[in-house]
Amino acid sequence: MTDLARNPKGLPNRSSAKSAAAAPPPEMPALDLARRIVELAEDKKAADIAVLDLTGLTTVADYFVIASGGSERQLDAIADGIVSGMRDEKVHAFGREGTASSHWVLVDFGSVVVHIFTPPERDYYSLEKHWHEAKTILRVQ
Repeated sequence: MTDLARNPKGLPNRSSAKSAAAAPPPEMPALDLARRIVELAEDKKAADIAVLDLTGLTTVADYFVIASGGSERQLDAIADGIVSGMRDEKVHAFGREGTASSHWVLVDFGSVVVHIFTPPERDYYSLEKHWHEAKTILRVQ
């Protein structure tokens, strides 16, 4: 008999198989997640990166990371780099909205929402002005 307990039909019990599986990775604190996202965005040459602390202002997220890219291709590279880099650390995005051709890509990590814009769209949507009550805790020019 193997290490897994078997049921009367000789098959492994599901509960035993589940307990043998690796535990999920511990959840990364929101601020650490935001900082790591900033590093990944910097690796893809994102510009004017800001982290807004939304705690106490909304239940949507704890932090927004806002960044700019100079072209559609760069927007995709920044978003792909963030998603891939976080996946390597066992943190998966809940969703991704928008496309580079719309000049705005949003990546949702739950406690951290990432907005990547081309400069004209960033100026138009003015998230930093809209969320003026949020504390800017990091800015990378």
